[in-house]
Amino acid sequence: MIELKEIVKQYEANGIDTVTALKEINLHISKGELVVLRGASGSGKSTILSLIAALSKPTSGEVVVGGDRISKLPDNFASDFRRHSIGFVFQKYNLIPTLSVKENIILPLVPMNMEAKEIEDKLLRVLKMFHIEHKENQLVKNLSGGEQQRVAIARANINNPQIILADEPTANLDEKLSLAFIEILKELKKDGKTIVIATHDPLFFGLDIVDREIEIYQGSIV
Repeated sequence: MIELKEIVKQYEANGIDTVTALKEINLHISKGELVVLRGASGSGKSTILSLIAALSKPTSGEVVVGGDRISKLPDNFASDFRRHSIGFVFQKYNLIPTLSVKENIILPLVPMNMEAKEIEDKLLRVLKMFHIEHKENQLVKNLSGGEQQRVAIARANINNPQIILADEPTANLDEKLSLAFIEILKELKKDGKTIVIATHDPLFFGLDIVDREIEIYQGSIV
C-alpha cells in the first residue's frame, strides 16, 4: 500500500544551513496495517507523513502509494490524490473555528462538484460513525477538544479513503479522550483502513491493535 524507497529529505534553515530531516529511509506498509512511528519531536515522524500524503516532496528517493509514484506529482495532481486517497488528522486539527461542524467536514468535497444528495449522504455516514450528529450545526469554536478531534477525524474520512494518517493525534487530549481516540482507531482498522500514526504518546506503545512500532531517531529508522 505504501512504500518509501531510499528517501532523503533536506531543507534550508534560515536560508543558510541545510538540515537533513530524513536519511535514506526505506519503509513498506501493507494494506490494512496499523503502524506507529514513534520518536521524539523533531525526529522526522511528521516529515514521513507529509511525504506519504504528497504534502511535500523528497529531496531524493521515491514514494509509492497504491502502486502510484506520488513523489513527483505536480501540485494539482497531488491535491487530487490526497482528496481521494488520504485522510489526514493534523495535530492541531486545522479546523475553521467560525464554521459549523457540518461545514468543516464537507470542505474536502467542495472542489468535486458533487450533487447535494451525495454530499448529505457522505456527511450523515461520518456524523453517525463518530457520534457527532447532534453537533452538526454547532460552531467548531464552541466544541470541546475531544469533539473537535472527532470532527477532524470525520473530515478525514468524508471520502472514505483507504489510508488514514494521524500526526500526534492525542497531543492536546487528556488520557480519557486519548483512550476514546484509540477506540475510534479500532473501528477504522476493522473497516480495513491502512493507518499510520506519528506519536511519542506511550499510550500507543504495545497496543494490541498496532501491527508494528517503528522507531525514528534523528531522521533514521532505528
